[in-house]
Amino acid sequence: MPILRSIFLIILVIAGLVAYTGTFIVDEREKALVIRFGEIKKSIDQPGLYFKLPFFETVTYMDDRVLFFESQDMRVQVVDGRRYLVDTVTMLRIRDPRKYRETVNASLTQLADQLETRLQASLRQTYGKRTFEAALSADREKMMIEIRDRMRPEGEVLGIEVVDVRIRRTDLLPDVLKSTYDRMNAERLAEAEQIRAVGTERSLKLRAQADRKVVVLVAEAQRDAEIVRGRGDAKRNAIFADAFTRDPEFFAFYRSMKAYTNRLQGNDTTLVLRPDSEFFEFFGTSKSEKKAQ
Repeated sequence: MPILRSIFLIILVIAGLVAYTGTFIVDEREKALVIRFGEIKKSIDQPGLYFKLPFFETVTYMDDRVLFFESQDMRVQVVDGRRYLVDTVTMLRIRDPRKYRETVNASLTQLADQLETRLQASLRQTYGKRTFEAALSADREKMMIEIRDRMRPEGEVLGIEVVDVRIRRTDLLPDVLKSTYDRMNAERLAEAEQIRAVGTERSLKLRAQADRKVVVLVAEAQRDAEIVRGRGDAKRNAIFADAFTRDPEFFAFYRSMKAYTNRLQGNDTTLVLRPDSEFFEFFGTSKSEKKAQ
């Protein structure tokens, strides 16, 4: 009886050990490969409980989530020969675990090295056909799409899918940056001088047009004033002539009153005249009385 119990326990332990080493679980965030003596026997893409040969088969797990690889200070050159330092982020997912293991031995380190080489080539091709300004901002979105599309066939060879490639930073090399800044500064100064010259020219032209218009307006106003003044003088002379012909004595009296007004203005006016001067003709005795005397 004790012997049977011992045998049963041994069988139970062996069964448990076989069950433990013969089953495995694949998480929804993982993919797995079943390997026997270095040969891939099964590729598993779906989560669940699976079986394998105990002691003879091993399981290699791979991440099924999106992976991020950062690349910094990669040197590229644009059409005009200037060089950039570019930082990128590559997003990828393992699509074919079998290829992934066969090409990079399921190693993220080896995968990063392979991606670095292919990314460098894609960046050079993409930047190499663009100008300085386009590489900085104008075609940035198109460039990222182009780099991603160039990387995708290379990724399929490695058993991965390149989801996206984002350019985080694009800077000129320090020596190129200084020369570029100096050139841009000189270009902006020249552009500013040109704008000032155009503004000065327009200002002078507008001022000349305004001065000419003022001269024309003043001349026309003076001409019209002289015409109106001439008409007024003519009408005034006609009225005076008519009044003189109607009543010469009254006209003489009016003229004398005007003369008194013009000559005796202010408090310090001094006239030295004889009492019987014609200037005082209408002071004192009237003409009719003088004639009567």
